[in-house]
Amino acid sequence: MSYLGVEKSILAKQWIGPSPEQERNQEKLFQQTGLPIALCAVLSRLSVDVTETEKYLKPTLRELMPEPAKLKDMTVAAKRILYAAETSEKVAIFADYDVDGACSAALLINWFRFFNVECTLYVPDRVQEGFGPNVKALQLLGSEHSLIICVDCGTLSHEAIESEHQSEIIVLDHHLANETLPKCHAIVNPNRQDELGNLHHLCAASVVFLCLVEMCRLLRNNDQKTPDLLEFLDLVALATVADVAPLIGVNRAFVRQGLKILAKRKRLGLAALSDQIKIDQEPSAYHLGFLLGPRINAGGRIGKPDLGAKLLISQDLDTAKAIAERLDQLNTERRDLENQIKEAALEQAISHKNYDSLAWAAGNSWHPGVVGIVASRMKDLTNLPSIVIGFDGSIGKGSGRSVSGVDLGFAIQKLVSEGLLLTGGGHKMAVGLSVTENNLEKAMRRLNNIIKQQGTKIDSSPKINIDSMLVPSAATLELVELLNSAGPYGPSAKAPTFVFANMQISFVKRVGTSHLKIKFGDITGSLEAICFNAFEKEIGRALEKHDGRSIHLCGRLDINYWRGKRTVQLLLDDAQFAV
Repeated sequence: MSYLGVEKSILAKQWIGPSPEQERNQEKLFQQTGLPIALCAVLSRLSVDVTETEKYLKPTLRELMPEPAKLKDMTVAAKRILYAAETSEKVAIFADYDVDGACSAALLINWFRFFNVECTLYVPDRVQEGFGPNVKALQLLGSEHSLIICVDCGTLSHEAIESEHQSEIIVLDHHLANETLPKCHAIVNPNRQDELGNLHHLCAASVVFLCLVEMCRLLRNNDQKTPDLLEFLDLVALATVADVAPLIGVNRAFVRQGLKILAKRKRLGLAALSDQIKIDQEPSAYHLGFLLGPRINAGGRIGKPDLGAKLLISQDLDTAKAIAERLDQLNTERRDLENQIKEAALEQAISHKNYDSLAWAAGNSWHPGVVGIVASRMKDLTNLPSIVIGFDGSIGKGSGRSVSGVDLGFAIQKLVSEGLLLTGGGHKMAVGLSVTENNLEKAMRRLNNIIKQQGTKIDSSPKINIDSMLVPSAATLELVELLNSAGPYGPSAKAPTFVFANMQISFVKRVGTSHLKIKFGDITGSLEAICFNAFEKEIGRALEKHDGRSIHLCGRLDINYWRGKRTVQLLLDDAQFAV
């Protein structure tokens, strides 16, 4: 049943309220903890038991940190890397070109610097080399390095890793593995098929961090000095959020603690980038995922692929500032490219009438560096797993993004095994692939069927899930801070959404060309709200012409920083005029 009877809002979405079970648990939490009912509603939705409430609101690494050595090959990898550091071997870090790869590389390079060892960084070109190790690159690196560490890649690179080169290779990765692994010194990956643990949600940087923890343990056993690994957690937090890893378990602690480290501004590259884009408040998961992450990604998407990692390992402020400025410029260019493709891709996806479990689009000369972002936008708009492919001649390279309950990585690997894709891999929520023009439609039809066979019922009709109802007077700074203590929010832990029912709008102002600011209230008080990109959708015009009608507003509470003052505001997601 729809919440407040909203079957079709201004944005044509159905509002869904808490289930009866969630409401019962919410009441139980409220009675036994005395916490605000709004927070209890969120904890109930997140399935937090009353006995675990205090620990959930104050997650610690001490309690949530897994035992690194339980991961297969971890001890072998840690001993070999430690030996390389202690004997000053020549080491190369082969990293993926995204944020997770950049952070993973930076973790290792900064760790080696503790031992006065400077590693070689190698990041492949997305267009010319594609994802993961390749034969030519490994042979080149192997001629000058005794150890190559592949981070955020390598699990599926059998040909390259098993080719003739002169180095030992270690893989620290998280991408879904096949039944057989490349033959090399060690492969540490929680998504190996022979892994029995519950760490499948870790990003590659978290795997690298666990390896550093294991190496520090080995050093302490021999009474040797170790780096302060807590200072590395800003990189782990950035990678976790940017790679859209589920914010559950130790990932919550990584992000919470990492944000505290980021706030200290000790990492020159991240401080320079924060200044470049004028982040002047306490960092949050939003800043990681929507401001810092996309810019660090921009080099790998349309520019020089190693720029992001070089920013994170920079030891010179002027260099860091120059890289930060360039990445910001590249991000603007990336947005322009994305906008050029997005509209055509969505129009094409809508035209594919016979696909009930998949949205997809393909086009000539679509830049491979932005197809993943377009796939993410398409997924958000269609509520379906989405694939976007750019063709250069008869070969297309693409990316995919999934929805909750659909393992897209498994589906893509199945297509590879059936010969319908040239290459493909990834994890549940994000994949990369390449396909011939002749196999394109056949592969997409098969993918649609595989997703359907996974058994998850995909409902593509747009919905908004509501946690609870609030009145303006209840939306205090104290409440927002308490809600933040149940975060960080993201995949597997959606940010709280509240409804303010039967409100009166007292002020409306267009901000820039597409945003809308309003003030609303009732007899209890008033609250300001901002609706981003309101005039790109129907909601902007509808609210601008509200004519004094009573209205239901839904969105997320946020703290607005303005001239040193903090106030609560609503990030408006949707609205519907009251009947």
